[in-house]
Amino acid sequence: MELILKNQPENLAEGQILFCPVLEDKQAIESLVKGLDYEDEKLVLSRIVQENFLGKKGQSLLITDNVQTVILLGTGAKKKLSVEDWRQLAGQMVAQLRKMKAKKISLYLNHWLKGNKDTALLGQAIAEGFDLASYNFDKYKKVDTGKIKLNIEELIVYLDDKQKNDFGKGFELGSYLAWGTIKARDLVNEPAGKMTPSFLAQEALEIARLNKNVSVKILEKEQVVKLKMDAFLSVDQGSNEALKFIHLKYTPSVKAKDSIALVGKGITFDSGGLNLKSGDSMEQMKMDMAGAATVIGLFSVIDQVKPKVEVHGIVAACENMPSGSASKPGDVVYNMQGKSIEISNTDAEGRVTLADSLAYAQKQKVNQVVDLATLTGAVMVALGPDYTGLFANDTKLANELLASAKKAGEKMWQLPLPKEYKKLNQSRIADVRNIPSTRYGGAITAALFLQEFIVDGTKWAHLDIAGPAYAEKQMNIYTPPGGVGFGVRTLLEWLKDM
Repeated sequence: MELILKNQPENLAEGQILFCPVLEDKQAIESLVKGLDYEDEKLVLSRIVQENFLGKKGQSLLITDNVQTVILLGTGAKKKLSVEDWRQLAGQMVAQLRKMKAKKISLYLNHWLKGNKDTALLGQAIAEGFDLASYNFDKYKKVDTGKIKLNIEELIVYLDDKQKNDFGKGFELGSYLAWGTIKARDLVNEPAGKMTPSFLAQEALEIARLNKNVSVKILEKEQVVKLKMDAFLSVDQGSNEALKFIHLKYTPSVKAKDSIALVGKGITFDSGGLNLKSGDSMEQMKMDMAGAATVIGLFSVIDQVKPKVEVHGIVAACENMPSGSASKPGDVVYNMQGKSIEISNTDAEGRVTLADSLAYAQKQKVNQVVDLATLTGAVMVALGPDYTGLFANDTKLANELLASAKKAGEKMWQLPLPKEYKKLNQSRIADVRNIPSTRYGGAITAALFLQEFIVDGTKWAHLDIAGPAYAEKQMNIYTPPGGVGFGVRTLLEWLKDM
């Protein structure tokens, strides 16, 4: 979709559909309609009353004449629109466009800047909401010739000259954030028969090929053995698929202000190992690599977003499968730091691979590490399906991530790392056990397990994305069922603001 910025329309019909957000305010709605200069203005106002259009969130009113279609979009807001309101409104635009054929759409900037004059942020939010709401993973379905296909060629925005630069830059940034999220969604939505560790590695290689500031190393099993990543190897040993350890690196064109590692859990299919999951629990376990998908999705656009920090992307990719060679409950393995782990349950495998991923990440001389993992069902018990649980050993890092998540419209809530709970992960025969001695506080004890492998002085945050990594039903108007791509936009907001 091409963005066209203009001062005013050359003719009223150049944008086949004009979208106008309205506050939940009768006088504001009437004022906007009067500003559209309809000859039959009284008839339009009468329709608004008859159809009880109040500007409530999700409401819409379609006004047609021989020249142009105008769609009023209710915001539910009384005075001011937030960045999330703008994203939701862009999603509403897409929902309307799925019902009608159009190639050119338009909007007046002053209709959208209601109590919020941040033109750049508006451009960013519209691009994000529109592209994310347009997403559909249908590559394995037959084409439905009777369905209207979304095919918008031009978005025409009418605004002042002084607003064009900010809106254009914001729109470009929003497009990149959305495309990175869509890449992550695609990876999560792929069937596990295709989405293997080798597939993930090829995606990383292609990203490095296309982006001059991104490099990649793919470590094979022999190299992993030499690094003594026995924890990672123990999870992989039940599978016939070859493991891949992926190390992406972004180097900014300017002197780096900091060095960051992003670590994504990369279990491309989780059967539970010998502690086999039930059939219902296993059905969507293709999404257990959603943390890795976020890292790779982020790297697919990082060269365009241009943060001024060095960023490492780390993924230990393998399957967790039951077989004669699989790890057994009661086994003891070592991570590359030499710490021993008792494998009390083979279905708590993600944290075992992360023990090596986190250790490797810190070897890259980074100052901050953020990991993302579909780690526990317990975090969903605590926070429900839409929220990520945030754990951090540094207050400033936690606050920065929470602020970035709020800006990105991704829900996140900080949970504690109580020292007194560390004893729950104690093992009688090893340094630490991979599941606790209690059924309670599972998200916290999992985070405390990971903290065992964080070196003193390293700022670290853990994002348990088990809830919002995969939407069983539509999460919001721009997030359909399936892979969500959670975290791509939050982390890019965080990195670009450093």
